[in-house]
Order: sequence, then C-alpha cells, then structure tokens
Amino acid sequence: MKILNTPYYGIYFGEDSYIKKKNFFLKNFSKKILLVDNISKKNCLNYFLSKIDFLKKYYIINIPSGEEKKNIETCKVIWKKLLDINADRKSLFFNLGGGVITDLGGFACSVFKRGLNFINIPTTLLGMIDASIGGKTAINFLSLKNEIGLFNFPKGVIIDNNFLKTLSENDLKSGFAEIMKYGLISDINLWKKIKNLILKKKKLIYSYNLIINAIKIKNSIIEKDPLEKGLRKILNFGHTIGHAIESYFIYNLNKKISHGHSIAIGMICESWISYKMKMITKKEFEEINMIISLLYDNIKIYNSHISKIIDFMKHDKKNENNKIKFSLLKKIGYSIFNKEVDLFLIKKSFQKTNMINLI
Repeated sequence: MKILNTPYYGIYFGEDSYIKKKNFFLKNFSKKILLVDNISKKNCLNYFLSKIDFLKKYYIINIPSGEEKKNIETCKVIWKKLLDINADRKSLFFNLGGGVITDLGGFACSVFKRGLNFINIPTTLLGMIDASIGGKTAINFLSLKNEIGLFNFPKGVIIDNNFLKTLSENDLKSGFAEIMKYGLISDINLWKKIKNLILKKKKLIYSYNLIINAIKIKNSIIEKDPLEKGLRKILNFGHTIGHAIESYFIYNLNKKISHGHSIAIGMICESWISYKMKMITKKEFEEINMIISLLYDNIKIYNSHISKIIDFMKHDKKNENNKIKFSLLKKIGYSIFNKEVDLFLIKKSFQKTNMINLI
C-alpha cells in the first residue's frame, strides 16, 4: 500500500488499502454507512463489499445517478435515512462512487449533526484525481453548479484502480481532462508527456503512475492554500467557462455532457483568452487547441445562447465585486488567478476552439 499523507488525511493507493485500514474501520465508530448511486451500486458495490467483509454490519443508502441529482432534495433523502437508522456523530460514512457521490456525500455528512466522519472511495478517474481530493463538498442549487458547499476534509481517500475497469471510454475521457489541466497549470513535463502520448496514439492513454502524479500535483497546491484564498484558484483553469457550459447543457438543453468534456472546451477557450491577453503565445494556444481537440467530440451551441452561458459565469464562486474572474495560463506549466476578462473576449473565445460548432 502506497500512502500520500496530507496535513488533514491520508490518501491510500491499492486494493490492499482496505485490509491495512481494517483496524481504523472497526474501532471507535458506532455505525458504518455506505452511500452509492445506481451506477456504483451496479458496477462497484459487490467488489467493495468483498474487500470490507470484516465489517459485519453496515447500512446502504442508494440514490439516483446524475449531476442533476446533486441537490438539496437528494440530501434530504440521505438525511432522512440517517435519522431512520439513528446515525450519530460517531458514525463512519463511505462515499463509494464518482464525483457526484463524493461531492454530495461529503456535503450531506458535513452538515448532518454538524458533521459525520466520512471516507471517499472514488470509482471514476475524475473522482480519483479531482473530486475526492481536497476537501471540497457541494451541491448544485437553482441550476448553478456547486453553489452550496463547504470545505471539510475526509478521514481518508482510497484510490483503487480496479474500479477503472468498470468505466467506459467517455468516462475515462472525462477524468483525463483534469489530468491535462494539471500539466497546463503546473507541470510542463506532464503536459509534454500527455502531448506525445496523444500524438502517437491519438486516443486516451492513462496509467496508474499518471494518476498518482496528478494527485500529487493537486495535493501540493492544496497544502499551500487549503481553503482557496489564493493559489488554489489556479485549479479552476478551464472551469469558469467549462462549468457554465455544463450547466447550460443540463439545465437549459436538458442534455447530458460530461464534466471533463465541458472542462476540455473551457480550457481551450480560456487558453485563447490567455493568448489574447498576451500571456501565452499563439503557438502555445494552437498546440493546446489541437491536442485537446484530438480527444473530444465537437458540440453544437446556438450563437444566440452564448449570453445564457455567460449568465451562468456571473454566478461563479471566484467572482469578486460582480466581476467574472478567471484563472488563466501565463505559459504552459504556469498559471495565474483573479484575472478580470473583457466580456467581448469571453464571447469571442467560443469561436476559437475546434470543439464548438456555433449555429
């Protein structure tokens, strides 16, 4: 078992993590509760239960799958079931699933009786390298992504790459966008490695070492700024536009688009903005645009709807004094935050990515 210790919790790698944490799971907790959604219940629960068969009694809470279910109504369902089983503050909660489960479960635990202990067991690539790491918990509210939430660190995170075998190509692509982001904002060597792999294979390639590398990058940033007062904001590169596109598809078009697909588009748009604001070069932007576009399908957006997408950006959590604030690239491998961007450039960026067909 490989362990990455943080000031707040441990990140445990490998399927032997369960037995290594056996004593921790068994002691000092009054009840054990497993939170799953329809997908993780079907694909991951039996495997997980086989690894924690030393737990003789536990409760399972099953909720519907989907980003649109990450809301207060689903929290009410969870809280009601916690009351039904008389869960107390000495209970231990296992969030078994992707980013929706770790975000939602972490939030539900954090406010129930002012806080239950919880452990994240991410079952998607996105969950492993992003959502389950860093202590952010949140739900969506009034079609705004992650609008209600708080920082609360888990008691631990278990990264078991056996869960990746259950994922589709699109699920893997969704997580891979965040790995590319880490290279662009913080590690030019990681970006070069990704670029070379994609150019040679022209398809998604991931490895356990790549996952560990990505987690280490994110963790190193969070250790310097755990509550996102400054530096941690660079992790939002691609997310100002990306989150707005994701919300627009789900709540305006009633269509599904993966988080990673949205962030991939956002990274290209925000890279173009970085270029026009004289930070990265035209060559760097063209490289980013080309590499990311090789992995993801184009989407169609109505030109007349760009203003609706920008309306979502106006509620972004990084904003200050009613100004949309961006995290942008200074160069590949280095980023800056709290950059105000002219509205004209934001609108124009939608025309500059290979991934958007404006109609």
